[in-house]
Amino acid sequence: MTTEMFSKISLGDVELQNRITMAPMTRARCTPGDDSNTMPNDLMVEYYAQRAGAGLIITEATAISELGYGWINAPLITTPEHAAAWKKVTDAVHEKNGKIYLQLWHMGRQAHSSFHPSTNYIVSASDVKISTGNSKDYHGNNVEHETPRALTVEQIQETINDYVKAARLSKEAGFDGVEIHGANGYLIDQFLQSYTNKRTDEYGGSVENRVRFLKEIVEAVIADGSFPAISIGVRMSPNGSFGDMGSDDNDVLFPHAAEQMSKYGLAYLHVMDGTGFGAHGKCKLVTAMDMK
Repeated sequence: MTTEMFSKISLGDVELQNRITMAPMTRARCTPGDDSNTMPNDLMVEYYAQRAGAGLIITEATAISELGYGWINAPLITTPEHAAAWKKVTDAVHEKNGKIYLQLWHMGRQAHSSFHPSTNYIVSASDVKISTGNSKDYHGNNVEHETPRALTVEQIQETINDYVKAARLSKEAGFDGVEIHGANGYLIDQFLQSYTNKRTDEYGGSVENRVRFLKEIVEAVIADGSFPAISIGVRMSPNGSFGDMGSDDNDVLFPHAAEQMSKYGLAYLHVMDGTGFGAHGKCKLVTAMDMK
């Protein structure tokens, strides 16, 4: 087993030097300050280069748009300047024969409107407010969670385009692939789960409809061609309570979502067991075998 773990494996035409993957970890290490607090910096270059011995690194969550942002000093991937800053990270990892994917992130209702000067509101699948804990505003103050606005169908299409643009910029930045963050109560998860998705249109109700947003994101990123399907991963968390999540039909929804993802020939499906953040307990635990 030890020998196999350290043996090479291929993801499409990308050869990994071993089978160890470094999971994404939100770090918030961008340099504080209004002009720099969304830009990858030299500290992040050093951090990822130090870990290039892993077969594959998946970066910290990186917001795809202003409306998807809401974590102080976390990075963005929305401009050529962001791509250029991330390029220093990917170059450093590649110099050590490592491979690295960027995790694409939209916080949805977990954000705060102070991060969104263009709109001054937050969004989700539906207008369901987080009922536990508190939020953080742009200045780091503890504040009450806000009620999100339900994305319109037009805004959903705009958000899908934001994922496509972020994937393009990720390619410009030299990443070997991207992971679409559909876990931990962030926007995609808010569409997947019945607890947060109360829509009555084609994006709500049945499990097929609730998976539609994720499917359209994946299909759009593949069709755009920045990365082939074999260089795209998806993350899900069927059991976790983080972000005030958990639904009584997750044991039905998530195996269906996994089945749909299997049709695209993706690099991987990253499934969190949920116990680290606390299991929601609203249905039976969804196992890796359920998702296979």
